[in-house]
Amino acid sequence: MAYFPAFIKLDGRRVLVVGGGRIAGEKLEKLLDFTRNITVIAPQLSEASAELIQNAGLELIQRPYEEGDIEGFDIVIVAVDDLQLQKEIYEACQTRHTLCNSVDSVDYCDFIFPSYTKKGALTIAFSTSGISPSVAKYLRRSIEKLIPDSIVGFLEEMKQLRSTLPKGKERMKLLDEKAKKFVENLFPKDNNVQ
Repeated sequence: MAYFPAFIKLDGRRVLVVGGGRIAGEKLEKLLDFTRNITVIAPQLSEASAELIQNAGLELIQRPYEEGDIEGFDIVIVAVDDLQLQKEIYEACQTRHTLCNSVDSVDYCDFIFPSYTKKGALTIAFSTSGISPSVAKYLRRSIEKLIPDSIVGFLEEMKQLRSTLPKGKERMKLLDEKAKKFVENLFPKDNNVQ
C-alpha cells in the first residue's frame, strides 16, 4: 500500500526519538531541518547523535525507554534494533493516536521518512513507499542538482509579493506568471511548462 504524501507542520508538536545510535542520528538530522522540539531517550549515544543533541539544545533523557514515556508526545520515532520494543511502542502509540515511525519496520509505522531535498522554503520529497529507499535517494540526488540556489531568493520574493498584493484573480495571475517564467528559465529547451 502506498503512503499518502503530506507535509506536516511541526510547530507546537512534541517529537520523541527513542534510541541514540547511528540511525537515530540520521533521523535527528532530518527532523532538525523542521523542528527543535525534540526529546531523545537513549541509554547510550553515538558520537554523531550526541553532537546533534548538544548543538541543537535538545532534551536528552539518558536511560532505556520505559512504558509510558510516549505520554505527551505527538510523534514518536523508534530508532532501536529491538523489534519487540518497536512493536510495544507502536502499539502504545496506536492507543493514544500518536503517530509512530519505527526504523526499518514498516509494520510498525504510521508514516515513513522520505528522501528529500530542501532549499529555503522549497522541500521536495521522494518515496517508494518503503520498497526501495535507495531508488528514492538516487532520484533525489539527481533532481536536486537541477534546482538552483537562486530558488531561495525567488521564493522570498514570491512570499513578499503574496503578502503585499490583495487577494484575487489578479494576484493569482501575476504569481502564476512569475513562477512559470522562473521555471521556464531553468529549463529553456523544455518551454512546455503548463
